[in-house]
Amino acid sequence: QIELVESGGGSVQTGGSVRLSCAISQYPYTSRSCMGWFRRTPGKEREGVGLAYFADGAITSSADSVKARFTISLDQAKSTLYLQMNSLKADDSAMYYCAAGYSSVGSTCTDSFRRAGGVFRLWGQGTQVTVSS
Repeated sequence: QIELVESGGGSVQTGGSVRLSCAISQYPYTSRSCMGWFRRTPGKEREGVGLAYFADGAITSSADSVKARFTISLDQAKSTLYLQMNSLKADDSAMYYCAAGYSSVGSTCTDSFRRAGGVFRLWGQGTQVTVSS
């Protein structure tokens, strides 16, 4: 059974850094694999912050809103997805989730990432990050 388990959340001061980890077990990596980090705060829609997928190798990207501060990476050997978050702001306080899935005809990883859903069918329980001054 595929399982995603996030860790690394907690309380951090404004301007600080946090690295989130997502251990992904029993997940077969294929050329259609999509993995990502998403976040949700009360009253807001779920938002994608980091995406990883395969196209002639692993490709990672961060959402424009956090690109200068957040970095997603994948250690395939450890089956772990990371999200390095720097220069944290109060607005970054949220529940952070990792998710995985497989692209299909008409549903690409990037499209699903922008929609914060789509082919991302496998989700972890989330880890809370709280940024305060």
